[in-house]
Amino acid sequence: MTQILIAGGLALAVSILLTPVLIRILSKQGFGQEIRVEGPQSHQSKRGTPSMGGIAIVVGIWVGYFGSHLFGFGLDGDGPTASGIVVLGLTTMLGGVGFLDDFIKIRKQRNLGLNKTSKLVGQLTAALIFGALLLQFRNADGLTPASPNLSYVREISTMSMSVLLFIIFVYFVVTAWSNAVNFTDGLDGLAAGTTAMVVGAYVIITFWQYRNSCANEITAGCYHVRDPLDIAILCAAAGGACIGFLWWNAAPAKIFMGDTGSLALGGLIAGVSLTTSTALLMIIIGAIFVAEFLSVVIQIAVFRTTGRRVFRMAPCHHHFELGGWAETTVIIRFWLLTAIACALGIGLFYGEWVATSGGL
Repeated sequence: MTQILIAGGLALAVSILLTPVLIRILSKQGFGQEIRVEGPQSHQSKRGTPSMGGIAIVVGIWVGYFGSHLFGFGLDGDGPTASGIVVLGLTTMLGGVGFLDDFIKIRKQRNLGLNKTSKLVGQLTAALIFGALLLQFRNADGLTPASPNLSYVREISTMSMSVLLFIIFVYFVVTAWSNAVNFTDGLDGLAAGTTAMVVGAYVIITFWQYRNSCANEITAGCYHVRDPLDIAILCAAAGGACIGFLWWNAAPAKIFMGDTGSLALGGLIAGVSLTTSTALLMIIIGAIFVAEFLSVVIQIAVFRTTGRRVFRMAPCHHHFELGGWAETTVIIRFWLLTAIACALGIGLFYGEWVATSGGL
């Protein structure tokens, strides 16, 4: 628990202190965000707001994660693990893809950066490397960072995938979550606040897995997860970094995270869901991200087949804005829905443990 607190505290401090430095540097360089002309007119006033603030989030996660192991070594764990490093690597690779996208937007003064093909190639490369590494680094108990079995609250042993199918599944998960968080990042503080709650829920889940790990004692309901404590530390670092950034990103935002932050955080969420054997549970906890992603998919599919729009504008947070909701109203209500989804997810996770272990 000490390392978890250190990780969150360090990441929070780095993010909240580094972000205003980025604001000054990016503003001086004229690295401002371009705004979609067809979007809500209230957003036009945001044109020129510094972007690429996700740099502070990624740096905060790195400092929080490794700093907790440096300053808390021997307190709870034994240093960085394969699972933590692999998930952090995915987060950083996708952050790099997002950085290129943001940089092109800023340099060419347009709302579109990398084309769809280039972005998908970047996500594909990151996902393939990540998927291959997930099945390496077997520990003394025979566990790898992830299992080729589909998972809900724990592995579903009857639903095992071949190595090739598993890597394809990893690509789908990584692409879906990174794009989902990217779509959500359209209002001041929405993505940062939502992500902070999701990873906060996973601090609870992974710490519970650690306390009830089969590596400690084989009991009814114990968890066969390789490095739950280290993932808890990484989630705490991500939560601290998001909260620190949110201090400056809350409405009216002084800086945006850009694709640098949103793709990185989406990658982290994907990685956490796979390394904790909770791929399907994450759909519940990250329900807002799912809703934003589906609204875009539905809008495109229906428009291409019928020529009609289901939503006034996608992602769906813009639908509510164009319907007359104030931006802050949309943000707060989506945060409330996220809190409910996180509570529901934790409840389902705990309920399954009670049913499996036979205890309270």
